[in-house]
Amino acid sequence: MTATPSGARGTARPATNLPHPATDRTPLLLTGANIVLPTGTVENGRLAVEGTRITASAPDDAQVIDLDGHWVVPGFVDLHNHGGGGAGFTSGTVDDVLKGIRTHRAHGTTTLVASTVTGDMHFLAERAGLLSELAEQGDIAGIHFEGPFISPCRKGAHSEELLRDPDPAEVRKLIDAARGHAKMVTLATELPGGIDSVRLLSEHGVIAAVGHTDATYEQTVAAIDAGATVATHLFNAMPALGHRAPGPIAALLEDERVTVELINDGTHLHPAALELAFRHAGAGRVAFITDAMDAAGFGDGRYLLGPLEVEVADGVARLVEGGSIAGSTLTLDRAFKRAVTVDRLSVEDVVAAISANPARLLGMDDRIGSLEPGKDADLVLLDADFELTGVMRRGEWVVQPQLG
Repeated sequence: MTATPSGARGTARPATNLPHPATDRTPLLLTGANIVLPTGTVENGRLAVEGTRITASAPDDAQVIDLDGHWVVPGFVDLHNHGGGGAGFTSGTVDDVLKGIRTHRAHGTTTLVASTVTGDMHFLAERAGLLSELAEQGDIAGIHFEGPFISPCRKGAHSEELLRDPDPAEVRKLIDAARGHAKMVTLATELPGGIDSVRLLSEHGVIAAVGHTDATYEQTVAAIDAGATVATHLFNAMPALGHRAPGPIAALLEDERVTVELINDGTHLHPAALELAFRHAGAGRVAFITDAMDAAGFGDGRYLLGPLEVEVADGVARLVEGGSIAGSTLTLDRAFKRAVTVDRLSVEDVVAAISANPARLLGMDDRIGSLEPGKDADLVLLDADFELTGVMRRGEWVVQPQLG
């Protein structure tokens, strides 16, 4: 990866002098905030944290933090993320990957699935081995393979020479290389082997996602019936919705078995498209993602996304050759603020899309995705303007609250 940033993006400050280090966590009682629970928002609420967990009550010696005027929401869960902080998940060392993870944690993403981009099969298998080690350590929630099993007609920022049909045997190789940590594979399910690959993924407990596809409406319905349950960045890298040829968008929006990913950065989607998705899928079937590349939280400049060169200008990433959008520089705190202040969604609906729904898709909603006793103390503090002021992950401050 190469990077020549012209300026840093984002203002989150990693925590120093933590009030409760891992070896001696002081119980906490957060008071006075709007706390978003699965049942709704509690005004002037109280939330107790002891050790790594949320608890039903706090002991008498708990440290009290007054959060008057703030919001407390669950930690964000990103299903689709290629990197950040100047580092990508498809290339670089373990330290590079960790740098990207830390960047997104500082912006509220307490759970992250590391996404790869198209490469040759041997390289992707090797990469899966490295990322699986980080999954075993708890640094990432798993691996998402975006490519190489996608359509050359809708390749986006993927190298066409490395694309291939989704042969189930090759899909299985990637699953095996991930050592139980493959969470999702994006497929153009209309390609030869696509439906059989969807069935294979479903049998192995891996999410089959329809994306970078040129499928018809009917072909997409067949993929859903075979077990596909996610739309990879809906609207992007697929045929537009048509009145005679509705294509994959209509099939993915109408089926209650499908969760649709949305990149809410103001570049990938017009606000009307986002509203259309929420209106037809409902808040329970939307997952906000970043689809972030190396420049997220870092700055403008030249980067590599897989083997392709990307120019980031004014926070928008495009291929140097051809000009296609190449992922995003989005962080989920910005997606949250935009959803509330620009798209006028309710805070509760945004929390569902950014935390609860992706946690459920990953099969991790018994631990994360909502603020309930017994779950991990993963939470984000937002001020009255929905700017991030603090991040906690498993009971430790990642971003120290800046309260005044």
